Amino acid sequence: MESGAVYLRDIHGLDTVPWWPLAPGWWLLAGVLMLVGVATMLWYAGWSRRDPLAGWRRDARRKLRALRRRTRKGDLKEIAGTLSELLRRIAILRCSRQDCAGLSGDDWLEWLAKNDPNAFKWQEHGRLLLAAPYAPPGFGVERREVVRLIDAALNWVDASKQAEAVPEQAAAASATPEVPVHA
Repeated sequence: MESGAVYLRDIHGLDTVPWWPLAPGWWLLAGVLMLVGVATMLWYAGWSRRDPLAGWRRDARRKLRALRRRTRKGDLKEIAGTLSELLRRIAILRCSRQDCAGLSGDDWLEWLAKNDPNAFKWQEHGRLLLAAPYAPPGFGVERREVVRLIDAALNWVDASKQAEAVPEQAAAASATPEVPVHA
């Protein structure tokens, strides 16, 4: 070795950057996400309190739409029987068990017609609901009749929200005292 040579050392890399503690931007993002989550939970809690019956309506609509999809390929007699059962469950939730659970035959169809705000002719078109669940295996059921009944049930569920809102609005209007107008 030469006497004037400089001794060089190997190049060492930088130390690894630790992942903790997080940079301030990550803390800000975490805070924003938490705020969005809390705001969403509060909004949903307020929304579900505003309409406590929305859950059964949503579930009934979902089941009725599933029945409607099944009419394309499924056993129409079985679908009509399921619709009859589902209509009875909806009626019990919408009104009360005492009003409709014991009804059968023409009384059931008459009750449906009386409590349907859309004035669907249940006595005329609903005979299938009475016959299909107890019919023999070769019983002929037309797809359009089953679809008509499912659509009427969907309209009945959708109209139930407006029908329940009308008495509340009428009660609020009657609670407001009238102010006499002097000419």
